[in-house]
Amino acid sequence: MTTPTVRRNIDQSSQSQKPEKGNSLPLGTRRLAAWAVEISLVVASGLIPFGIGVYANSLSDIQRVPLNPVLVVTERAIARPLALPVSYGIRNVASPTNFLWTIALLTPLTLSGWQLYLLGKTGSTLPKRWFGVRVVNEEGKAPGLRTIVVREGLGRCTVPVSIAYLLWRYSFAFPNLGLFGFLALLMVLGEGMGWTSQKRRRPFHDQLAGTYTIDAKNINKPLKNLVEKVEKVENASEQSQPENENGTQVNTASSKPPTQKLNIAHSPNFTLFVVGVTSMIAVLSTLVGTQIYIQNQESQRKTQLINTQKFLELVKQINPNTGVTSEERQRSILALGGINDTQSMKYLVDLLVKETDPNILDTIQQALANIGPQALPELKRMNLFLAGELQSGGNFRNIRQQQLNLNQQAINKILTVYSGKINNIDLSNAQLGAKSSEEGSVFNLVLDNTDLSGVLLKAANLNQAQLKGSRFRSVGEDGRWDTYDDVIADLSKTQLKQADLTDANLSRVLMNRADLSRATLNKANLSNARLVGANLSSTQLIGSDLQKAILEDAILTGADISNAKLMEADLYAAQLGRVSAIGTQLSHANLTNTNWQGADLSEAYLDHANLSNANFSAARLTGAFLRSANMKNANLRNADISRADLRGANLDGADFQGTILFPGKQDPGDRFVETSDLGSQAAIVQGVDFSNAKNLDPQQLAFICTKGGIHSRCP
Repeated sequence: MTTPTVRRNIDQSSQSQKPEKGNSLPLGTRRLAAWAVEISLVVASGLIPFGIGVYANSLSDIQRVPLNPVLVVTERAIARPLALPVSYGIRNVASPTNFLWTIALLTPLTLSGWQLYLLGKTGSTLPKRWFGVRVVNEEGKAPGLRTIVVREGLGRCTVPVSIAYLLWRYSFAFPNLGLFGFLALLMVLGEGMGWTSQKRRRPFHDQLAGTYTIDAKNINKPLKNLVEKVEKVENASEQSQPENENGTQVNTASSKPPTQKLNIAHSPNFTLFVVGVTSMIAVLSTLVGTQIYIQNQESQRKTQLINTQKFLELVKQINPNTGVTSEERQRSILALGGINDTQSMKYLVDLLVKETDPNILDTIQQALANIGPQALPELKRMNLFLAGELQSGGNFRNIRQQQLNLNQQAINKILTVYSGKINNIDLSNAQLGAKSSEEGSVFNLVLDNTDLSGVLLKAANLNQAQLKGSRFRSVGEDGRWDTYDDVIADLSKTQLKQADLTDANLSRVLMNRADLSRATLNKANLSNARLVGANLSSTQLIGSDLQKAILEDAILTGADISNAKLMEADLYAAQLGRVSAIGTQLSHANLTNTNWQGADLSEAYLDHANLSNANFSAARLTGAFLRSANMKNANLRNADISRADLRGANLDGADFQGTILFPGKQDPGDRFVETSDLGSQAAIVQGVDFSNAKNLDPQQLAFICTKGGIHSRCP
């Protein structure tokens, strides 16, 4: 008995050519290397302009422009599936940053499209050519664009990344992006390793698209012919098997019975069956859906008719001209609140401003509270009407004010009772406070320790409101903080003059152009909040958390931010004159073009902060920690920086005219405690380069040279 050797001959003939010098590595290694280079090129094309844009955005003397809306939409599209914190509005960035970030978005897309085009038309990208790798179809030709889109878009990316996403999304580590990146890379690499198919290992994306990844030297050898040749050899080997005594052939290659292949895809009966079942399901679904819709509409009409009849009956009982008692009217009003439809809510809201009986007014408010947040749109409608009437003046000003107060009280009750259940309630432009901080008001909004997450209060009047410990942000459905579905209120352009927001949670809340003058925000959580152009003059922010908050162009004149946390906050061009910032933490903050004239920053932490072009004239910086701060072109005229630590600071162009680097000698008769060592109270300038500083007087130069500073005029 002989063993067939045809396959060995085929293998030897396929390896008859010697591999090229550059292709000495195994094919699998070259495939992985080519893929890694392709991905690296795409990633680098985006990261390089993005990084340059970040650097340009940190510079001071560059005009700010709104971020490209395309970038805003892209950010949100990426943030939702990755559970990143929601981004509000269109922020301002440096003009070169806007251009560079747009390039960072378009370049990877363009490069990826170009690689797909080359792969479809020629079978190779540039990295694949470098490593001698080609992608072909069964005929040994370039696969074409449509096949490549299926191969790369669906097989290589969508399927493995989707599996990784599902594993990450429903794992204990969600929303850890590091784990998702690891799982995605693992799945992509695992899919690329492939599994055995047709006696050779092929990745899933190749099997899905019907392509093969081969050496470049085999590009002209049709794989289909090779497969047919192998099949003919196998058939010939079966026919040449020896016969037994009965004259039948014996299969020496395999004891397995031959298998019959059934091509279901080309079976006309199967196709007709699938089409028929699909059509039947579609028709039945349409009929069932139509019937359900008709029944729902009929049910709604019947319910509306019943509610209308009840409404008319109750309105008759509420009318005082019918001779009913006050108790009967109150019962009818409460029953009317239980109907909970639009006409009932509108009637109760209108009745609230018409009724004069105090008992009836309390009952109406209770009925509206029973209806809940659904009554707020009607209350807001009446609120805006009454506010407009007050603004226009007239002879009924006092009456309108009383009616507005009753309306405000009803809104206050609903917000209190339904705390945390008022997401997406729109109270924009509502008047819930005094018209101005000086104006007295009978009504004061009191919502202490209330959950107002998700309420839209844009341009609303909340002057003098009591909001101690209230929450304007909460977790979403996933139960985790700092993810895309966080429920967050909108307080942009809201008036909050003299409001009390002590210990309030305003993290990530949008407060652009809000008026918080003379408000109290002590120990409030404002981390990552957006306060662009907000008015915080004379505001109390003692011990508040403003980490990574955006305060561009904000006004904080006369505010008290002592011991506040402003690490990595952005205060570009903010007004901080006469601010009390004793012990404030401003490490790594962007303080470019800020105005600190006359401010007190004693013992403040300003290390690694960007203070370029900042105005510190007549400011007090005694004991401030200014290590590695960027103070390029800063104005330090008449500022007191004694005991400040300037080591590593950039002082190029800084103006030191009249700057106090060390305390002057005191008259012994004017002090109670004798100073033991004036040197310990002087600024720390050892190793600091003052060569490009401006307006240094001889006394300052002598001090700098004596204490180890660097200057060209030092001996």
